[in-house]
Amino acid sequence: MEIIYPTEHTLLDELSAVKALAALAQAQRLRVFRALVVAGPAGLTPGVMAEQLAVAPSALSFHLKELVHSGLVSSEPRGRNLIYRASIAQMNALLAYLTEHCCEGQACSATAARVVC
Repeated sequence: MEIIYPTEHTLLDELSAVKALAALAQAQRLRVFRALVVAGPAGLTPGVMAEQLAVAPSALSFHLKELVHSGLVSSEPRGRNLIYRASIAQMNALLAYLTEHCCEGQACSATAARVVC
């Protein structure tokens, strides 16, 4: 796993950060996001996620909509299914936003890093 340090263009604005944090501030959505991170670039279909997470498809659909709206998850049609993937770039931007002013604005070694999968 390679660590890349963010540049200014990767930082989110405040509204985008709030949307992303709000999307993750619910236990089931956090579980969905974590499952998509584990799945990696291959992503998951809603059916597989519903089975893995033991959640009703209708509830999963609601949570996926919120995660897509936040930018933390993307979807792509593949045949008769949708494939959902975690947006690692958006999560990295959120982490960079949250740590942008670490150490009370003083120089420090705790630089906000991005993880590249």
